[in-house]
Amino acid sequence: MPTFAFRFIPRALSIHLSPALWLLLASVLVQLGYAAYYFLPFALRPVAPPSTDPQIDAEPVSVLVCAHNELANLRRLLPLLLEQDYPAGFEIVLIDDRSDDDTYVYVQQLTQYYPNIRLVSVDHTPAGLSPKKYALSLGIKVARHARLLFTDADCIPATTQWVRLLQRGFARPADLVLGYSAYAAEPGFLNKLVRFETLITGAQYLSFAWRGKPYMGVGRNLAYTQQCFRATKGFASHIRSLGGDDDLFVQDAVRHQQRVVVEAEPAAHTLSEAAATWRAWWHQKRRHLSAGRSYRLADRIRIGNFIGTNLLFYFTTLLLLFSRPEWVPLTVLWGIRTSVVCAAYAKLGQRLDDRLPVVLLPVLDAVYFFYYLALGISLFLYRNLRWK
Repeated sequence: MPTFAFRFIPRALSIHLSPALWLLLASVLVQLGYAAYYFLPFALRPVAPPSTDPQIDAEPVSVLVCAHNELANLRRLLPLLLEQDYPAGFEIVLIDDRSDDDTYVYVQQLTQYYPNIRLVSVDHTPAGLSPKKYALSLGIKVARHARLLFTDADCIPATTQWVRLLQRGFARPADLVLGYSAYAAEPGFLNKLVRFETLITGAQYLSFAWRGKPYMGVGRNLAYTQQCFRATKGFASHIRSLGGDDDLFVQDAVRHQQRVVVEAEPAAHTLSEAAATWRAWWHQKRRHLSAGRSYRLADRIRIGNFIGTNLLFYFTTLLLLFSRPEWVPLTVLWGIRTSVVCAAYAKLGQRLDDRLPVVLLPVLDAVYFFYYLALGISLFLYRNLRWK
């Protein structure tokens, strides 16, 4: 009798799960780990109190903007840059990269009234070099100040405190400061999906950097020192790659032991208009993702684990739905993962002032990762990219 009981009890208590459910469980645990270690702590971190040190805003800075046929955007951006509240002073270096509109005339007129605006004209790009990286290198070369702030012509600073707050990252101390660039809210599902993708990307590169694992930034809201640019030899290691003036530069900076910090307060954000069509967003994301092949192995693994386990979660779910249904464990795992992950995204949206409808987060999450898979397949099959 005791022997029978000994054999019977473990069999009664044993858990019979299919291999697909074990895969689902593994993917959920990895995603919960990212949420618990990176995303939620970053979203819930306390707001830093304002500094009372007068020296923190004592260094003048250079703001660099590279523009190619961006006259309409410059008419909106430059007045907002001139309104920045920064008592130490700043210059605006506008790099006119081979424009054939009236950018040159417009900026020349501004320089007559605003001596802190300087114009750098690029007539041609040497064969085989990235046009934007070549233009930025020329702009950096003539910049007067040690601290360099970067944004794009199609962006605007979220507040008049953008220069002040972004440059404060250098006082922590740091050689490179990562900012967040959001997209303006507009009606329609595509706009929400673009903003969700921006939030997920920001959650990764900001929270990873906050945990001491920086791997990328965005050129729409980035700052580094002249010394940092020299330490990495500028864009030399990837000057022939079309993309990567931001993320590949951060990769090089980390390799050269440059100190990286995050400035993610909403007043230090920049804002852009999201792509208006699926086709435009597709081409934009292809260009951005193409630089990922040059990331360090550890970064590719860290990012790949996050993307891969999300895709595994959805594919395994579909497999279970269309094979032998195991409703109870499937429902429990789905509920736990979706609740925790979407709660983390909602908190990140609040912290970064980039809120999305909470009820749409599960839908946006599923659509985004399948879209990401399609992009990855497209890059693998068709690698040719063109620059404007």
